[in-house]
Amino acid sequence: MSMEADLNDLAKTVGYLKDRQDILDCIVRECRARDRQDVEQIALCWWEDGVDEHGPVVSFAPDYPARANAGHKAAFHMTSHNITNHLCELDGDVAYCESYVIGGLRWLDGEKTSIAFGRYIDQLEKRPNAKGDPEWRIKTRRCTIEMTADADPDWLHSDAIKGFLKPLWSKEDPSYERPITWKPKDEGVRW
Repeated sequence: MSMEADLNDLAKTVGYLKDRQDILDCIVRECRARDRQDVEQIALCWWEDGVDEHGPVVSFAPDYPARANAGHKAAFHMTSHNITNHLCELDGDVAYCESYVIGGLRWLDGEKTSIAFGRYIDQLEKRPNAKGDPEWRIKTRRCTIEMTADADPDWLHSDAIKGFLKPLWSKEDPSYERPITWKPKDEGVRW
C-alpha cells in the first residue's frame, strides 16, 4: 500500500472510533444527567424530534427531561443508571445501539432498594447542533426490562457507609464541582 492509502485507512479508522466514542459518551451523559435530575443536560442528549418509549409511557422531546425527572421523583429518593455492554452499528450518520443498563432505585418509603436490569435500544443521529457542529444525539429510545431484584437498604445507614458523600438530585452534587478537591469529613452532604 502507498503512504496515501495508509493515511486514508487510518483517517477512516480514527473517524469510526471517534463516532463510536461520541455515541457512547452521549448515552452515558444522558444517564448521568437523569441521575442528577439535570434537565438541561438531559435535553442536550436528545434531538428535539426525539422519542422515548419507557414501557407504556411515550415522551416526545423536549418534554422528556422534565417528565422523566418527575417520574423518578414520584417514586424514588435516588437513582443510579449504569451502562454495561454496548453494541453499536454505524450506518453513515445513523447509529443503531443496544446498551445494557442496570438501574439502582432507592424507593421513597426507604423500605427497599430495587435493581432493574434492562436494555436501551437506541437510534442516534449525527446532525449539526445549534453552532453548526456535527453531533451525535438520541433520536429514538426503546427500553426493555429483563429482570429485577430487591435489596435491604439498611446498609446505607451502617457504620460501613458513614461519612461517604450522598448523591444529590441537583447541580450541588459533588460531580459538578470544578476543580475537584477533597473535603474534610464534616463538609458536604454525607451519610
